[in-house]
Amino acid sequence: MKKILPLFSYILHPIFISMYATLFYLYCKEDIFTDREKYYVLFQILIITILVPVLFFMLLRSTGHVKSVMVHEASQRKIPLILQCFLYILLVKRSIVITRYPELHFFFLGALFSTILALVLILFKTKASLHMMAISGLTIFILGLNIHFQMQNPYWTALLVLLTGIVASSRLEMQAHTNKELIIGLAIGTLPQLLFLYLWL
Repeated sequence: MKKILPLFSYILHPIFISMYATLFYLYCKEDIFTDREKYYVLFQILIITILVPVLFFMLLRSTGHVKSVMVHEASQRKIPLILQCFLYILLVKRSIVITRYPELHFFFLGALFSTILALVLILFKTKASLHMMAISGLTIFILGLNIHFQMQNPYWTALLVLLTGIVASSRLEMQAHTNKELIIGLAIGTLPQLLFLYLWL
């Protein structure tokens, strides 16, 4: 089990959470969008939330600003988090607009606020678990979609709650975070999503 747990830190890395959220959203609204539009949305998410951050990480690593893909040191997180904020702003302003994708729009808006909170905490020399921030935000979003679309399927929510616990265990097993940092990450990932939930639920 100790060998398996670290895998979840990579499979559920924050960089992939936006894609997971988008895939689930398109699955819930599969009859509304054409296949072409779905691919277009997924392509945008792939470019903006995965490829651009990966290329930027490679640049930071080559210049010595970042040592690991997990970005363990709080001081090394400032630049990636600032970039993430700009990418989320680009998404909610230009791509995932509220008129066409309201639920997904508010998910990314919540993710933006969570990222800003994580950045502010770093300025006060407080480190939050970005893994917990991301997976908890995704859990609230999927819970909201289940309620919003009256899917009456508790299994998705149960799975996400389970995965949240596994991610927390994984981060502890890898000695990447303390319990306090995990709780802070859980809080800043959950609260913005809950607040925006009232605007679209």
